[in-house]
Amino acid sequence: MTDGAEDLLEAALEPHEPTAAEIDARRRVRERATGMTHHKAHAALEAVLAAAGDLESADDVVRAGAAEWQRITDLLLDHGGPYAPDADAYVQGQLTARDHHRDRPRSPAPSPPAG
Repeated sequence: MTDGAEDLLEAALEPHEPTAAEIDARRRVRERATGMTHHKAHAALEAVLAAAGDLESADDVVRAGAAEWQRITDLLLDHGGPYAPDADAYVQGQLTARDHHRDRPRSPAPSPPAG
């Protein structure tokens, strides 16, 4: 993987408000990765990168999927066992944050200026 590709994958993992399509892409990767060991996840990452070609010109959904494969591959490097989203602290933190975000009351929209 080139340094440019690594930078793009790291940028895709930076905190931001993901689109519904990015969330779905990451969910699909996690489902596919469930039960995989490091070498299988790494092979899947390499396949995704090869299919994507130039990540710089890829859309956000492709980048999100590739970034999730990279994150899972890195997680499994020291893990020694198969991937399980239920044991992935990053995933559980995201799910908790989304639950809190949905439950939080929204501020009312500002009133239009009088006049």
